[in-house]
Amino acid sequence: MSSPVQFQNYIAGEWCNSVTGKTFENRNPADSSDLVGLFQASSAADAAQAVSAAAAAFDGWKKTPVTKRAKILNVAADWLEANAQSIAAELTREEGKSLALAKDEVLRSAQTLRFYAVEGQSFTGETFPQDDPDMLVYTQREPLGVVTVIAPWNFPISIPARKIAPALITGNTVVFKPSSDAPLSGYRLVEALVHAGLPKGALNLVTGRAADIGAAITEAPQVRAISFTGSTAAGQHIHRSVSLTTRTQMELGGKNPLIVMEDANLDQAVELAIKGGLSLTGQACTGTSRIIVMSQVKAAFTEKLLEKISLLKIGNGMTPGMDLGPLATQKQMETVLSYVAIGKQEARHLVGGERLTGPAYDKGYYVSPAVFTDVTQQMRIAREEIFGPVLAIIEASSFDDAMAQANDTEYGLSAAIATGNARYAHRFASEIESGTVKINRTTTGNLVNAPFGGLKSSSTSTFRESGRTGLEFYSQIKTVYRGC
Repeated sequence: MSSPVQFQNYIAGEWCNSVTGKTFENRNPADSSDLVGLFQASSAADAAQAVSAAAAAFDGWKKTPVTKRAKILNVAADWLEANAQSIAAELTREEGKSLALAKDEVLRSAQTLRFYAVEGQSFTGETFPQDDPDMLVYTQREPLGVVTVIAPWNFPISIPARKIAPALITGNTVVFKPSSDAPLSGYRLVEALVHAGLPKGALNLVTGRAADIGAAITEAPQVRAISFTGSTAAGQHIHRSVSLTTRTQMELGGKNPLIVMEDANLDQAVELAIKGGLSLTGQACTGTSRIIVMSQVKAAFTEKLLEKISLLKIGNGMTPGMDLGPLATQKQMETVLSYVAIGKQEARHLVGGERLTGPAYDKGYYVSPAVFTDVTQQMRIAREEIFGPVLAIIEASSFDDAMAQANDTEYGLSAAIATGNARYAHRFASEIESGTVKINRTTTGNLVNAPFGGLKSSSTSTFRESGRTGLEFYSQIKTVYRGC
């Protein structure tokens, strides 16, 4: 039997092992006997080296012409596209999503690099009219310095890409920590940028547990900004721990509602519920978890939903035609199963929520989609983020009642409505407390060129990710008064 592949950190332009001499395993959630690779179990000392390397490289990188920075992003995008099939296969092995979705994610990451290669070249300051003919007043945008990027496992290449690309194009240097549950995809993104000619220290990769390296890459005085995607609890901890002068950009949890009005096309509404809530095995921060249905159509909607769910195919993401894959980790599977048990005590359980068994499932983390009805807003399954294939059906008596229940949450990431009524759609867009609003579309998904972020406890509500707006977080404004 061949030895497992061991992947290294990337610090100061060199691939290197951790000073600990230790590694951790990355296993396939569809088949836990499949060892994807070994990754560095880094220490605070490794993290400090990465921060120092980024700080040392900052002056040179910020002075690099923006056209050269853009060329590096474009060449890296070329590399991702050329290797999309193999990277997608690795992504599926380590995270579990279908091969088709994994390939879409790799190509989307390349698109993100290209978008910022263009937008970053026209991201400038302003000039201001004033009364003194011998004076020019203008602003110029400058990079912040060292930026820390901490990414999750559910979109392990596209989320890092949408953070790292705007950071680099604006002249910052980066310390990147991918999730320990899916580090290989982030490794490939770094590899693409290294291949493209990124100078030493401009981007540094450190893998390992947050408990071991988190403070070193967030609380170091050289770190000027942190972009984090993950749980609300972890985001709150980081936000409280960093200094006054360290910017934070947090994309956190969600408990995203889909409202189904009495006039909705129920077949379409069911599709929205399944694609939004189950297509990624419920492991999307924008995934649909609460379905608020008008009482007039609740029975018909529920019947159609259960019929559609019964036809879903569950299996290894490498197998064509699978609708749902495994949960990403054993821990996540245990969390989902625990919430299913809670739901059975709180509400009426209709279907699913069992760990699947049999030759195709025994070595993986498979849970069948669960549906609960007669759910109220006081129940834990209606209030707490589950991050799995669990749908809660909540009855509403009117549009106002539906809106009140939709907004009755600490989160405000994404929300959707299914309706053909223009007045409902307009009021929904105006009154929903959510950073992303979808009308007859799934709660999941956002454009590369549009801002993305949440309200309430789903975000720090400071700077948005994605789109041209995503560049703002990584730059600071200096106002210049110039006399003749």
